[in-house]
Amino acid sequence: MKQVICVKWGQAYGPDYVNRLYGMLQRHVSGPFRLVCLTDDARGIRPEVAAYDLPELGCEWPKKSMGKWRKLVLWGADLGERTGLSGPVLFIDLDSVIVDNIDGYFSHGHPDDVVLARNWAKPMQRLGQTSVFRFPVGRYPHILAQFRADPQGVADRCGFEQHYVTEAVPGGIKFWPHLWTRHFRLHCLPPFPLRYFMPARLPKGSRIVTFPGGPNPSDVLVGRWTQQQPAYRGIWAHLKATFDPLVTHRWRHLTRYVRPTPWLTQHWVE
Repeated sequence: MKQVICVKWGQAYGPDYVNRLYGMLQRHVSGPFRLVCLTDDARGIRPEVAAYDLPELGCEWPKKSMGKWRKLVLWGADLGERTGLSGPVLFIDLDSVIVDNIDGYFSHGHPDDVVLARNWAKPMQRLGQTSVFRFPVGRYPHILAQFRADPQGVADRCGFEQHYVTEAVPGGIKFWPHLWTRHFRLHCLPPFPLRYFMPARLPKGSRIVTFPGGPNPSDVLVGRWTQQQPAYRGIWAHLKATFDPLVTHRWRHLTRYVRPTPWLTQHWVE
């Protein structure tokens, strides 16, 4: 039984994201699998998904930190008891898109390895990215315990949850083969200004495309960077909007341009 877990909290992602993840797993996992969702609101999640209450972080939230620290509850000693999970489990962020068979994510390396995507935004550093990672349930409870003991100190030192995980795993983390897990902005989206004329591509060998830091796949699908923007209106409309008085970061607006992405209509579906 292949085990997958996701986390849904707050208003950013609705139950359709969980249901869509389940559908993608059905198409791209061989044999039986189980999807567990830790959430603060299970309404609308399809019954095949095992939904459990999302544990509290158990400490004060770090101030002035961008890290998604709530994900650290995955390292709690009682995760297996709460969910029935044991051994290695694969975590997948809800804004990820599975585009090919992912059986290798369950068998790569040793079952006790902690395997992360490489942080491609800082390729010269050995940093992990936790959009897609595998970990042995309950084996490293010190990761959550040490964070709870000094959440602000960890946040000040590491900045992001994934950087903390990178440094906290005894013996070091491992990485997925580099072609498997692709970063949308860095590997799919053409560089500026070519993105004005070419849609995002799906790199050969990709198995999962991640969207850390945005844009979101639901927005890319219709050719926009954020929900606050209208769906794709063409190059000139985007350029003209650069001079709108409400636009305060004009260079950012110019570079944050994406055409509708056709391959998402095939892969990012339930």
